[in-house]
Amino acid sequence: MMEKQLEKLSLHLDENKINKINRFISIFFEYNKSVNLVSNNDLAVLFEKHIYDSLAINLFLKNIKNLNNIKLLDIGTGGGFPSIPCAAAYDNVNIYALDSIAKKINFIRKISSELNLPNLLPVCARAEEYAVNNRGTFDIVASRAMAELRIILEYAVPFIKTGGYFVAYKSKKSEEELLSSQNALKLLDTELVEKYEYSLPLDVENRRVLLVFKKLKPTKLIYPRKNGEIKRNPL
Repeated sequence: MMEKQLEKLSLHLDENKINKINRFISIFFEYNKSVNLVSNNDLAVLFEKHIYDSLAINLFLKNIKNLNNIKLLDIGTGGGFPSIPCAAAYDNVNIYALDSIAKKINFIRKISSELNLPNLLPVCARAEEYAVNNRGTFDIVASRAMAELRIILEYAVPFIKTGGYFVAYKSKKSEEELLSSQNALKLLDTELVEKYEYSLPLDVENRRVLLVFKKLKPTKLIYPRKNGEIKRNPL
């Protein structure tokens, strides 16, 4: 069933990778009883709403000729989406899972160990603090359900190498968010290069889109600003 759904994303995983994702689902259900990573409603559609959505990044990654040793940063990973499904699916990509909440990062450490995912690297820090020593070091940055686009752009773009990409998982409000992000894109020397539309395999239609941005120049050192300022006064 899972393999069939993933074919819609042009993603074909071997038995070992499918087993790791199924094992992740089992551990997630157990862990969620004591640490509320997602709501009970979301738990019932964990694959359809969170894992499938995470792996939709394949619509973009399948176009990259060589993924070996690519460094991908997942900002605001939460319960490990998209970082954990991606680490299971792309064992040749180094995936850094960033979140400031220790209980969530501890869960990702547990998953990394139990599923034997040496390419899954948990980081417990605030994005703007982690950026101080990690500017321009990632080939790809991704973020899912973290913040409004013009806000997340300021967190994400400083981490990306010039010529690298930011992948934002968005829903039906994407056009509205894009419109309000034009100033941020200009200030951060970044441009939209691709949109990938898809639907989650749910009973109720749930349209999603990946917005892919390319970084054109090194980011000015004033970005990212402090967390409070970013949210109070978005670019």
